[in-house]
Amino acid sequence: MQCQLCERDCDRLTVHHLVPRQHTKRKKLEPGETIEICSACHRQIHSLFDNRVLATELNSVEKLKQQPDMIRFLNWLRKQDATKRVKVDRKRA
Repeated sequence: MQCQLCERDCDRLTVHHLVPRQHTKRKKLEPGETIEICSACHRQIHSLFDNRVLATELNSVEKLKQQPDMIRFLNWLRKQDATKRVKVDRKRA
């Protein structure tokens, strides 16, 4: 299985809602599109960005891949062993 962000082959992937469920549930909207990503990418996304930014600005794979902090992280992550847990940056943008 390949992560849709870092493109590494991983044993397990997690489901990431491109528009956070917090925003769709309140408005009783459909949950929207999801992507399958590794846990490192998932943790990094949620440690860098709050749900408002994810819902309004970073709500597609392309937008996430083009965000400067994610570009740096993805370039680094691609060099890491996909079978080992990696630490993520805990700074919010």
